[in-house]
Amino acid sequence: MRRVSTEFLIVSFLVVAAAAATVASGVNVTYDHRALVIDGKRRVLVSGSIHYPRSTPDMWPGLIQKSKEGGLDVIETYVFWNLHEPVKNQYEFEGRKDLVKFVKLVADAGLYVHLRIGPYVCAEWNYGGFPLWLHFIPGIVLRTDNEPYKAEMKRFTAKIVGMMKEENLYASQGGPIILSQIENEYGNIDKDYGPAAQTYIKWAASMATSLDTGVPWVMCQQKDAPDPIIDTCNGFYCDGYTPNSNNKPTMWTENWTGWFLSFGGAVPYRPVEDIAFSVARFYQRGGTFQNYYMYHGGTNFGRSTGGPFIATSYDYDAPLDEYGAPRQPKWGHLKELHKAIKLCEDAMVATDPTTTSLGNNLEASVYKTSSTCAAFLANVDTKNDATVTFNGNSYRLPAWSVSILPDCKNVAFNTAKINSMATIRRFVAKKNGNELIASEEISSDWSYVSEPIGISSNNAFKKPGLVEQINTTADQSDYLWYSISAESEGDESETVLHVKSLGHVLHLFVNGQLAGSAIGNANNPTVSKDIPITLKPGINKLDLLSLTVGLKNYGAFFDTTGAGITGPVELEGLKNGSTIDLSSMRWTYQVGLKGEGLGLHTGGSSLWVSGVPKSQPLTWYKTSFDAPSGDDPIAIDLSGMGKGELWVNGESIGRYWPAYIAPNSGCSDCSYKGSYNSNKCLKGCGKPSQKLYHVPRSWLKSSGNVMVLFEEISGDPTKISFTTQVLQSLCSHVSESHPSSIESWSQEKSRRKRKQEPKVSLECPHPNQVISSIKFASFGTPQGQCGNFRHGECKSDNALSILQNACLGFKTCSVGVSTVTFGDPCVNVVKSLAVEASCE
Repeated sequence: MRRVSTEFLIVSFLVVAAAAATVASGVNVTYDHRALVIDGKRRVLVSGSIHYPRSTPDMWPGLIQKSKEGGLDVIETYVFWNLHEPVKNQYEFEGRKDLVKFVKLVADAGLYVHLRIGPYVCAEWNYGGFPLWLHFIPGIVLRTDNEPYKAEMKRFTAKIVGMMKEENLYASQGGPIILSQIENEYGNIDKDYGPAAQTYIKWAASMATSLDTGVPWVMCQQKDAPDPIIDTCNGFYCDGYTPNSNNKPTMWTENWTGWFLSFGGAVPYRPVEDIAFSVARFYQRGGTFQNYYMYHGGTNFGRSTGGPFIATSYDYDAPLDEYGAPRQPKWGHLKELHKAIKLCEDAMVATDPTTTSLGNNLEASVYKTSSTCAAFLANVDTKNDATVTFNGNSYRLPAWSVSILPDCKNVAFNTAKINSMATIRRFVAKKNGNELIASEEISSDWSYVSEPIGISSNNAFKKPGLVEQINTTADQSDYLWYSISAESEGDESETVLHVKSLGHVLHLFVNGQLAGSAIGNANNPTVSKDIPITLKPGINKLDLLSLTVGLKNYGAFFDTTGAGITGPVELEGLKNGSTIDLSSMRWTYQVGLKGEGLGLHTGGSSLWVSGVPKSQPLTWYKTSFDAPSGDDPIAIDLSGMGKGELWVNGESIGRYWPAYIAPNSGCSDCSYKGSYNSNKCLKGCGKPSQKLYHVPRSWLKSSGNVMVLFEEISGDPTKISFTTQVLQSLCSHVSESHPSSIESWSQEKSRRKRKQEPKVSLECPHPNQVISSIKFASFGTPQGQCGNFRHGECKSDNALSILQNACLGFKTCSVGVSTVTFGDPCVNVVKSLAVEASCE
């Protein structure tokens, strides 16, 4: 045995004791009417939502770091009950489900965490995050004063709180979690639950606080949240929100940065000028905690989508795109906004704002003490710019904008003026260097398995009448077969099968041949359709394949919304003029597909046959491939496919449906001015709702990867290609300062002496890249947007050469935007500099 000195033991004990003291030394988190109070100090906080299962663990550090660089203080995430407890009392917390690891990574970055336990989350997530086994507990009614439900809700909530405590993750223990949420947007639908809703909310609040986390709890969209729970706001705008007690701070838990994508819909987006306007207005009018939903949306892997009809991409037009790259200029513009707000923090936490009118649709809000002063000047007019006088100075306010003056004199930021770099990112077919992937390289070793049509399982069962799908499948599969035989006395060539279903999609096979399909949509998932069929003399086999596309996740009693073929199912137009109602007859049912039971998604089994049949329904396809080189994000382009699910190395990329085309109408030029809604700004009309599907690099090997697809309708897998996300262009468009906008001539002269002129700044995002070309440069009155700039009538002759000299060969460059640099091509005209560059 090695001898250990007494001195060594003493030192070791002191080190361990110090470490233990550090862990145990928690931070006190409370609140008052102005703000959250952390360690005795009121804080103005900026937060952003990142849902850990919508990305992969290797992506988490980068997402968190980019959030920090973007000016966030807090990362907000839901906790997904059905992800962690798919079977009652069987918990899963590994891989993308590793909540503890995610929280610790946020702590390592020096950020706080808001843990929204729910455990109902909505979130466009399957069944709102509830595990479906809840549905089968006798006597249960979800989200109300119901003893079976409350027992399960308390058990799971306590499980998560216990895990966090065990790892010392609450701020009270020295960890990063400063807030927790219980329930979620219940106030939107509580009236449907009657008097039991109020007793339930009181119980939920009491249950949560009894868990003794040492940090405040919130309830969003819950104006009757009982003390000490903080009620918070969700929405596109929350500047008019006031909490239900003067002792509580004004908090915004969901500022929707865009909207979710539905299969069959166009792609929503939200202009950053409007987001910045909404945020500045919120802080202007007394808010001190704001959260972006989403800051990174990510991907709905597997069968996690809700809705129904929510797409696999959950990009949400967030500041960080689905693949984790900054969406510019949204990310950068909000970063500058956060800097300006933080300059106002001392004044904002010290007092309430005083708001005065500066004219029609014009106002000033001032936070002022004996030692600090910060002001917000707002123009809420949707059309007209305005010039206002404030504190003896003149300020130009664009329509639908807010200017932030951290010292009540100088404008640090205006929400409508974007000076941040913009980028254009594209997905290109690429394998090694610039070598395009040819389709035959992907399809050279295709094999397939034909899924049997109709009943093929020994677990099939017979039952009179039509069954509801969710109660039958327990959501173990999207698919449920309904099979029946019908006898025809002759050749029935003009018969129609009338079928009605709660949704979401059905395919009809007559005697083994696809006869027709019917699909619902996000607004109305139910299906009612007449499908022309031909019956042969004698016995005819009718097989109806019903499928779900994510279970409903929102609304009162959403858990009772059914799916599947509920009838009637009728044969109409028979030669004898009769109609046969098949609804109450004896049907044969099969839950799921044979290929699912065989585990074909892993690529295993001896059933695979070499070849690649095209345009064939109910077909499993398999191939192998090498990963695209480099470290750029990967997506697979499924433009040639219809509808189904995709797996790579056994991991489900999610449902695909490029055959579902968005309507031709509804997309048009979108102004940021005026109130935003989810239908205001759309793109991609007349195109597939989603054709690119994220393939995480961490799921790939350099070679020998296995891809499996199950195609329901019809597809040509030889048209599939792998693509990588590359930066096509980076741009900047910045106006020179001028006295009529924010400052006097003397201030302008003084600022230029201090070399504080506006600057165009460019930076290649990849650490090994440099600026390789200047595609466009114009100082004067350039027009257009990134990727489509054009010269105006006024332009300098030397802009391109100046930018080339300053930027080529460098990772970053910065050029002043003024006549000092470029000369004056048009006197007495406000000029700007527009630049487009590329990196290699």
